[in-house]
Amino acid sequence: MKQVVVGILAHVDAGKTTLSEGLLYRSGQIRSLGRVDHGDAFLDTDAMEKQRGITIFSKQAVIDLDDLRITLLDTPGHVDFSAEMERTLRVLDYAILVIGASDGVRGYTETLWRLLARYGVPTFVFVNKMDAVGADGKAVLEQMRARFSDACVPFDGLSGVDDASATIATSESSTLSDSHDPSDLPNLPDDVLETMATQDESAMDEFLDRGRLTVETVRRLIAERKVFPCYFGSALKLQGVDEFLHGLRALVRQPDHGDEFGARVFKISHDKQGGRLTWMKVTGGTLPVKSVLTNERSASADGGETAPAPSASPASSAVPSDSIWHEKADQVRVYSGARFTLVDEAHAGAVVAVTGPTSTFPGEGLGVEPDAGEPALEPVLTYTVLPGDNDVHKVLSALRELDDEDPLLHVTWQERLQEIHVQLMGAVQLEIIRQIMHDRFALDIDFGPGGILYKETITEPIEGVGHFEPLRHYAEVHLMLEPAPAGSGLTFGSDCSLDILDRNWQRLVLTHLGEKEHLGVLAGFPITDMRITLINGRAHEKHTEGGDFRQSTYRAVRQGLMKAKCDGHCRLLEPWYDFRLEVPQDMIGRAMADVQRMSGEFDPPSNDGEYAVLSGTAPVSEMRDYAMDVNAYTHGQGQISCTFGGYRPCHNADEVIESADYDPESDLENTPDSVFCAHGAGYPVKWSDVDAHAHLELRPIR
Repeated sequence: MKQVVVGILAHVDAGKTTLSEGLLYRSGQIRSLGRVDHGDAFLDTDAMEKQRGITIFSKQAVIDLDDLRITLLDTPGHVDFSAEMERTLRVLDYAILVIGASDGVRGYTETLWRLLARYGVPTFVFVNKMDAVGADGKAVLEQMRARFSDACVPFDGLSGVDDASATIATSESSTLSDSHDPSDLPNLPDDVLETMATQDESAMDEFLDRGRLTVETVRRLIAERKVFPCYFGSALKLQGVDEFLHGLRALVRQPDHGDEFGARVFKISHDKQGGRLTWMKVTGGTLPVKSVLTNERSASADGGETAPAPSASPASSAVPSDSIWHEKADQVRVYSGARFTLVDEAHAGAVVAVTGPTSTFPGEGLGVEPDAGEPALEPVLTYTVLPGDNDVHKVLSALRELDDEDPLLHVTWQERLQEIHVQLMGAVQLEIIRQIMHDRFALDIDFGPGGILYKETITEPIEGVGHFEPLRHYAEVHLMLEPAPAGSGLTFGSDCSLDILDRNWQRLVLTHLGEKEHLGVLAGFPITDMRITLINGRAHEKHTEGGDFRQSTYRAVRQGLMKAKCDGHCRLLEPWYDFRLEVPQDMIGRAMADVQRMSGEFDPPSNDGEYAVLSGTAPVSEMRDYAMDVNAYTHGQGQISCTFGGYRPCHNADEVIESADYDPESDLENTPDSVFCAHGAGYPVKWSDVDAHAHLELRPIR
């Protein structure tokens, strides 16, 4: 049996969960249709989801179609929960992108398309709600071709685009017929086949020679993201659902899986009993129940690093010993909706929830799988938690459990301010966190006004030195801090000879670089877009302990940043939105003036019938509440969609820095100073004098 993992994605209200319900019903997996607005949808099992009528947490269902098993992952559609959606993309073999026929391609839909391209996920499109007044399938198809790819092609017949209800209506009294030959292609016109053939040289040769394309060629084009099949229908009325299921069955192919064990962790959750679940896709080999999982890596023959299969005993550690874990997979569960079955082992291609591990995290790779890189979507707002009458330690403990499930919350305790801070996508996520704290932990909390999450970086390379030598301790670390491309985050590496510093100490330094959020020295915001490289270091044969390198590493980062600030090479960054603004044509002048006032940028406006469309970018700090203004001055006729567009130099940096009133030398939790030893006693050395006291020479900066 073929086995594929398929995710379903959409802008909120496009009918994504309704389509999931239709697919489950028409394939015979459920006996009756549930509805989101009735609160009985098979996949919206959480009480908050039923109450709000939106998907908040990704869910799993299994669909069996004769020779094909589809693990369907339903993802959140609201932009505030886009981080949960993005984590799911890493485990997908295929995706279904749902677009509302009346709404067409919206700003967030374009974001989803870019993410699918970033993660290389082959994509099917289902244009939903074709029965709605004003639905125009051909117009949506042209939008997709203009804004996505000209390889978006209709697979259920061009006639179905004009009048979907007349040509793709299907009986509700039976499940999908098994009489279809899965090797059959839909009845596609020659111009559609020719459009597909033009996307690939060998496909074009085949089309010219034979006048058609084989099913296997079409499967290959889809798997290589050279063709994007589009279907049209109404999920609520089950129109087009059978045709779509038949298309999936005929056109997907199972990826090749290796024999060595590998798995990708994409989600952490807790069941109703409080048990921790690690959700993963097995990408190679098998995962037997009761096997031991570990993040310990073994040295491969070519000098690289690999991780052992479950229960294996690796030859050597590639992770510092204080970070290594070995934990048993007590249960291996296969979920479908709220129910699960226990299996003895999971084979490659399966998505399972594992009980037992407590140290896993979303994005972690196990076995031969590497860890995932930085996400494309991240929070841009930071909030102070107001614990009310609750014990602050209980509140912090509960929030850290939520942080375990969603690392982008970045729950931190600010010792200097005696406050808990969290990072959120928006107001809806804030409400959900508040509700979870009440329902799961019986804690009623609130949040202070949201602030913009600024970041800091550098513009020129600088060497930072950290030295930690109180009596009977010793460690010195030299780091090269270099600016990196915008959006690259932080990366760490070593350019230090093993003859100078032993491999275990080097690994420990790299671990300490990545284990905490390092703050900048302009206003105390997190640093980003840097490459930090270990270039020199020294340990003492008798006196060095692991904690000594933690202290010297942290101090080296801060000392380098202080030197960069002194030289004028530190820069404050702020988040920007990519926006798409639609207003009546006679109001475009007001819209353009507003964007300019907000320090934004935009392309020349375009006309879309009675409306003008303005696309561009603007600082989040200026545009975050603009949707209410648009609604007011257009009397409800305007619409704006904003998505995170990355970080750029802050447009009012001096004002933000002055407002923060941050003194980096007074932040004792993040001190740039070092500790040296003389005459049997340790003594502090100010950051500006550390280079002169260092025991190792500094490297010339080219």
